[in-house]
Amino acid sequence: MWNKIALILLIVGGINWGLVGIFELDLVAWLFGGSGSLIARTVYILVAISAVWCISFLFRRDEEIALSASADR
Repeated sequence: MWNKIALILLIVGGINWGLVGIFELDLVAWLFGGSGSLIARTVYILVAISAVWCISFLFRRDEEIALSASADR
């Protein structure tokens, strides 16, 4: 479950950064009242924590990832 949540947050963050790079639009900040708002900062922090969590995927063996994914279902 945690792996899926982390991946979803990373997808949100990646799409947001893509929008910033292409259109200069920070969707998270736009949705939540500016980049300094508490909710937007919380989303940014959760995306960062998710990124750190997903670093562990690089060091796991494929079997461990498959077992973890099947346990999440």
